[in-house]
Order: sequence, then structure tokens, then C-alpha cells
Amino acid sequence: MKTKLLSLLTLSMVLLLVLAGCGAKEENNGAASPSASAASSSPASSDDKTYSIAISQIAPHPSLDATREGFLAALKDAGIEEGKNLKVDYNNAQGEQSNNQTIAQKIASDKHDLVLGITTLSSQALANQVKDMPVLFAAVTDPLDAQIVTNMEKPGGNVTGASDTNPEQITKVMDFIASDFPNVKTVGVVINEGEPNAVIMTKKAEEALAAHNIKLIKAAVTNTSEVKQAAESLVGRADAIYITLDNTVVSSVDAIIQVANKNKIPFFSADRDTVEKGAFATYGFKYYDHGYQVGQMAVEILKNGKNPGDMTVTVPDKLDLILNLKAAEAQGITVTDAMKEKVKDKENNIIQ
Repeated sequence: MKTKLLSLLTLSMVLLLVLAGCGAKEENNGAASPSASAASSSPASSDDKTYSIAISQIAPHPSLDATREGFLAALKDAGIEEGKNLKVDYNNAQGEQSNNQTIAQKIASDKHDLVLGITTLSSQALANQVKDMPVLFAAVTDPLDAQIVTNMEKPGGNVTGASDTNPEQITKVMDFIASDFPNVKTVGVVINEGEPNAVIMTKKAEEALAAHNIKLIKAAVTNTSEVKQAAESLVGRADAIYITLDNTVVSSVDAIIQVANKNKIPFFSADRDTVEKGAFATYGFKYYDHGYQVGQMAVEILKNGKNPGDMTVTVPDKLDLILNLKAAEAQGITVTDAMKEKVKDKENNIIQ
């Protein structure tokens, strides 16, 4: 009897220990484990991070504004949105180089996850001043000549971005003038020679025109208030007018459009936005798409830890002839079927 009682007590104790072990296991399974608790209290993942970006833009005008809008749209599509998890320090130099330098110095003294320069002058200033943050550039004509980078394939350092000029673009516009405007013997260019991008593009245009025995005439300006007078000075001297991605000139392009329309002078530009505004033609692309491309590069840096120095500088690869039929009428241009046939995307690039 005593032996049976001891056996029962022993069995009961074993059962209690087993049940206690199972209860502890079930309780642990029902609650967060120590590692899970640590994870829940750890810092937020990179997807929950708040980003800070500084933008320096040399002047307000449609192409540059569209570049900035495309850049921010690419970030938004990747989950980085202004007003939610993105702070944007936007600075516009209003076309003043002194303001441009001050902006670059201010940005360099602040702390941002990434910095964007829009145009050659803004990007030059940032590349010179900002050494401890990733720097991207957009709307830059020749990053090598401007000494923003030293290599297009692998820039090195903390700077990369996208050039807005495919060398073929300028040549294509000049070839179009030569082939479809046989009466054009001189092309006038309104230019601010203080802008390196304008000088580079004008030289390229001059070389392309020379191949067709067409002369290029310059009408120089130093600020936007001089643009109309410069355009008027070309009347009687130039058979057509062309402008580059010259920020000073593009900012006052309405004055050139007025002169071209009044005097029935064909007006060609280096960007789509100016054609949409009233120039007749260009070979180009949408600056929104250009900015979007740079925004995608920003996402690679911010989210995937890419090193800017290892990212190839890009150039536009989809050039198409863009025609404005209303501008043609205003400037006394007869748009031929041959001209229209040169447009690949007729639905989007023949502007009614």
C-alpha cells in the first residue's frame, strides 16, 4: 500500500512537471519572443526613414521646372514623397550667379541625404562646395567640359547625374534647317556667353551649319531685359533664329516668339518646352522624363545604397522631331508632308 502510494505520488509529480513544461511552451508561443520584442523596439527600417533633399535651380523656366517635377515624381513612385517622408529644401537663384554661389554654400553647410543641381551653373557650384553628400545633376549640357565630372562612365567621387544633350540633337536640328529650308543662308542665335552650356551648344550648331554653307550670327545678351532687343537686331540679318539651352534667353523666350511671329522668321529651339510655347521645331524629349530618370538614380542611392561615383552619367537616347503647327502658321512656314514624315511619334510630337 505504501509502495503504491509512493508510485502514485511520483507519477503525479512527473505529470505536473510535463504539464508545466507544456504550459510554458504554449505561453512562449502565444507571446512575442525575446528576438521579436527586440525587433519591434529597434529603429524603423529604411522604408520608414524620413529623407532630406536639397535642390538648387539656376532660374525658373518650363524645362527646368519640368525637370524638378519629374525628379520628385520618380521619388514619389518609389515611396519617397514630399509632405510624408521627404523634406525638400528648394532653392532658386533667379538667374543670379551670386545667389547661385550662396545657395551652394548654404546647402554644403546643412545636412541632407542627397543634393540635386539643375543646370550647369548650379551643378558646378554644388560639385565644388558639397563634398560629404551625394550630388546629382540634371539639365547639364557637357558635364566633362564643365568639370562637374571627369569620366562619364564611372565619375568617381560623390557626383553623377544626367546630361540633357545628345550631341546628335543639335546636328539634327541644323540638318533639318538645311534640308527643309533651302532659302535659309544665315541663322541668328541669341546667346548669353556667360553661360558655358550656351557657348558649347552654339559652337556645335555653328559647326553643323558650316557643313551646309550656312552662316551663324550671334546676338549677345547679359541679362533677360536685353533678349528682345537682341532678337530684333537679327531682323534683316538672319533668315532663321535658333536658341540653345541658355537659361537667360529661355527665361525671356516670349520676346523672341513675338519678334519671330511679327517678322515671319522661322524660330527653332533646343528644347521641347520652348516649341510647345511657340518655337516651330526641335529634336528633343520631355524634360519631365529627363528629371524622372535622375529621380530614379536618386532612389538607387537613397534606398539601395548605390555610390554616385559608380553610376554612369546618362544622355537622352530617344530623340524625335517636334513640330508646332500653330507656330508655323504664325511664322509664315509651310509645313510639308516631308517634314511631318520625319516625326516618329506623330500623335505626341506634332503639336496642333
